[in-house]
Amino acid sequence: MTPIFAHVPLIHGPDGAKLSKRHGALGVEAYRAMGYVPAALRNYLVRLGWSHGDDEIMSTEDMVRWFDLDAIGRSAARFDFAKLENLNGHYLRATPDAEIMGRLQALVPELPNGGELAAKLSADGWGKLQRALPGLKERAKTLVEILDSADYLFAKRPIALDAQAEKLLDEAGRNTLEALLPWLETVEPWTPEALDAAVRVYVGAAGLKLGKVAQPLRAALTGRSTSPGIFDVLEVLGREESLARIRDKALQTKSA
Repeated sequence: MTPIFAHVPLIHGPDGAKLSKRHGALGVEAYRAMGYVPAALRNYLVRLGWSHGDDEIMSTEDMVRWFDLDAIGRSAARFDFAKLENLNGHYLRATPDAEIMGRLQALVPELPNGGELAAKLSADGWGKLQRALPGLKERAKTLVEILDSADYLFAKRPIALDAQAEKLLDEAGRNTLEALLPWLETVEPWTPEALDAAVRVYVGAAGLKLGKVAQPLRAALTGRSTSPGIFDVLEVLGREESLARIRDKALQTKSA
């Protein structure tokens, strides 16, 4: 009788060589510290060398119910971090926010910059992150990416800009922000719906496209060219912080 494990395939790296530390073949704790959630890692690992038709996403219950030795592959499987990240992103979007918050709080102490990040994340910071999480997790593929993309929530003024944000805040971008400020200062209540309405009225009055206003606004608020929905960003940052960040960038040349 042939032993069962005689048919279990080896796992190779993306280059086709046997998986080793140089490929990132680390322990489970390391994958947790990189921001992967257990359900995604389990789903990915079970699909290395075994399949159930074309099913890619499967629960633990599905795996147990469907598993069949005849479906184990005989050739080596390749560990693909891009596929793992995409799968992890799917699970993040499907995971309740409360569970993700718990995992983020557990993850921070394990990060190389965990002490610095924990100092930023006061009770107020965690509250902001929780409110911003629905938008943040839509774009992220790992828990670490969520924390990285949330950095704007805790940034001190004047916030630093990445290269793309710098381009968006050229003279035309700053002039747009300066003209928009009086419209935003009158918004009440400070909600995504009210902010959306005010900006759209301004866009119509100025004869601009929404993107020409939203892009420099996003750059001024987050220091980046991508973020969750801009009206959600405004709401989470709050009136005073949002207006202060916009003034910083709109008036920076005049105050220099």
